[in-house]
Amino acid sequence: MIRNISIASLLVALATGTASADTLREALVSTYRANPTLTSQRESLKATDAGVAVARSAGRPTVSGTAGVTRDLTRSGRFDVGTGRGPFLNAGVDVSLPLFQGGTVKNDIKAAKSRVEAGRATLRAVEGDVFTEAVAAYMDVIRDRATVELNNNNVKVLETNLQATRDRFEIGDVTRTDVAQSEARLALARSRLTLAQGRLIATEENYRRVIGKHPDQLQPPPPLPPLPATADEAVRIALADNPDLVAVTRQAEAAGYDVRAARGTRLPTVSAVAAGDYFDATGDDKGLQSGTATSIGVQTRIPLYQGGLPAARIRQAQAFEGQALEQRVGTERAVVSNTRSAYADYQSALDAIKSNDVAVKANELALEGVRAENSVGTRTILDVLDAEQELLNSQVLLVTARRDAYVAGFQLLNSMGQAEAEDLGLDGGALYDPLGNYRRVAGDWNDWSSDPKHPTVATSTVTAAEQPPQGVTPAAQ
Repeated sequence: MIRNISIASLLVALATGTASADTLREALVSTYRANPTLTSQRESLKATDAGVAVARSAGRPTVSGTAGVTRDLTRSGRFDVGTGRGPFLNAGVDVSLPLFQGGTVKNDIKAAKSRVEAGRATLRAVEGDVFTEAVAAYMDVIRDRATVELNNNNVKVLETNLQATRDRFEIGDVTRTDVAQSEARLALARSRLTLAQGRLIATEENYRRVIGKHPDQLQPPPPLPPLPATADEAVRIALADNPDLVAVTRQAEAAGYDVRAARGTRLPTVSAVAAGDYFDATGDDKGLQSGTATSIGVQTRIPLYQGGLPAARIRQAQAFEGQALEQRVGTERAVVSNTRSAYADYQSALDAIKSNDVAVKANELALEGVRAENSVGTRTILDVLDAEQELLNSQVLLVTARRDAYVAGFQLLNSMGQAEAEDLGLDGGALYDPLGNYRRVAGDWNDWSSDPKHPTVATSTVTAAEQPPQGVTPAAQ
């Protein structure tokens, strides 16, 4: 119930927006459609789907044919029966139908199906991780653009202050020290602006890497849905819905079926067989005639000794099962830790927003008062410069806290398994359906079916100006 309410709230929030700027929804749609991490994971799941057909094929009939033309070169002694020397045409067909394989086929199929379920959960996990990365990239750009704007405004204010201080120095109202302090503070502000601009370039490039295009004007993100009231509640949801935990659980189940399949290699196998042969003597062959022969039967293979191979395979499968079971506990620990960390980060960021909001308002009043007191000579230029710096610092901290709260909140949704494409209700067209490929390939009987060469879905972010010279490949650079 909590999951449904949270998802519904997030859908409503993401649906809001204007057409004047890129929205978070549009960024997530672009990410979902063409992020290479997501598109490659979908192909990985397709390979896992094919594993079910591979496992099923071991329990299906096999048909093989033989054909050949022979001619005797020499005959003597008992082999010289006075018949012609050919050429002779031989052809045959053999059919084998497995009836009992010691349980290996059944357990291999179950293991393959469990791995498909694990692959689907992994795809969900990758979607959530990539969307979390996209949200962080989106918020980083908003934060750093605001930081650049704040620093740029600070530079302009300090330039005005410096000019005013120089004018007052000319009339003897302040000293050379006041001018020097203003010049130093302006130089420091310009340095900070340059650093902020550099960080902005880095975050914009990271946005381009994750989302697939350069960021335009970005609209503020919609509010997050209501999140759990306590960390314990968040952990309960995560332990039920986290896709990483689901994936490793299914992998452990598959490993258990592998152990059963390995044990089946010690049991007898039974197959129904049928064969047909055709013989024809061509040319001058002294009365030889063509003929056919057919047969059916049942064959049983009883393994008596295989050099210790079954025991080795069983131990190997058991070790892999043990590894998967241990990994499940490790993943469970990580889910609990990540969920509690995200919850704590979110709550602390919310508290930081409140504190920094108070600090900004207080510093605005303080700066106004210091300027007024400076105008009547009760405050120095340095007091004004310090007040301006305090205001800038609190404004930057407020912007950063807002970014941190949103990213931590979305990370908490991801830890609880509620940050995937289906949860977000994206409007970029039909969502990828992992069941479609499974239905198409898992039961395929055709030896000659295949898929066309994969067309690259992920989009390149290389611009025309970044293209290497014509005739030069990236590997040759």
